[in-house]
Amino acid sequence: MTNLQAAENLNSNLFQISALETFRRNLENNGLDLTRANCTTLQINVGLLCNQSCKHCHLDAGPSKKEIMSEKTVDDVLDLAGRFTFETIDITGGAPEMNPHIQTLISKLAPLTKTLILRSNLTAIAEREQVLLLQLLAAKKVTIVASLPSLNETQSESQRGKNSFATSIMTLKKLNSLGYGLPDTGLELNLVSNPTGAFLPSSQEQTEKRFRKMLAQKWRLFFNNLYTFANVPLGRFLTWLENTGNLESYILKLAANFNSCTLDGLMCRSLISVSWDGYLFDCDFNQAINLYMDGKKKHISDLKSLPGPHDSIAVAEHCYTCTAGSGFT
Repeated sequence: MTNLQAAENLNSNLFQISALETFRRNLENNGLDLTRANCTTLQINVGLLCNQSCKHCHLDAGPSKKEIMSEKTVDDVLDLAGRFTFETIDITGGAPEMNPHIQTLISKLAPLTKTLILRSNLTAIAEREQVLLLQLLAAKKVTIVASLPSLNETQSESQRGKNSFATSIMTLKKLNSLGYGLPDTGLELNLVSNPTGAFLPSSQEQTEKRFRKMLAQKWRLFFNNLYTFANVPLGRFLTWLENTGNLESYILKLAANFNSCTLDGLMCRSLISVSWDGYLFDCDFNQAINLYMDGKKKHISDLKSLPGPHDSIAVAEHCYTCTAGSGFT
């Protein structure tokens, strides 16, 4: 079965349990395998509360969400990070800046890992009360991975909301003033650009060159690296695809662009993902459909050992997103 045929077999229950074998079966039919390597990264989703309601959000995060990591679960996460060695610890959301325990989490995680990452939408951190958080991030040399989908204000705000673009530019200026994205500071600022519609991203190399040139010329802004990712057909983006009649064509496009060379570098091979309530997943995307690691609902407090090489990875049709084109690593 070809990739396109596999996608054409998807039915109206595309993301339901009955259809979850299609991606796996496609791998098997092509003599491919997707299993774990060594676990080197801990990813922590601290909650679905966000100041934005982006059209592409795979978790349906937004201002009305009540799902947020408690102090008890934060303690469980810190215990996990202390019991095992992780080269990278990656904090995400929602908008992680809106979790009331975020400064505690950053302060205590920073000494436990070589690289601590905070994923930011660049607007939640713009509030005046976040000045101390910005100072803490710089002091702990936390890497910031910031979402900036487009340099076109209209396109960007069609995805992320009114005034989000101007606020993002203002935040980038603040980050640059702290040394983020500048040479020889040790403060890494990476941007993420994703399409504003139902299509695949442009070339990462060309997009980075364009962003670097335009941000420097128009706003004297600087960053370290830029990554381009396709939108994952889950959550609010899935709803948008359905409502606009783009779901089938988008899935076909992802499957038709399947690239087996992406498999070795997929993040799920070296990562464990912890949800806001402390349960384990192979990636943040699987959280959106409660597709638990190893198919079992397990809390981090019950984890006795990290998953090892050749352990299975839970997959579904959204995995075509991470394996399309240059992939999602």
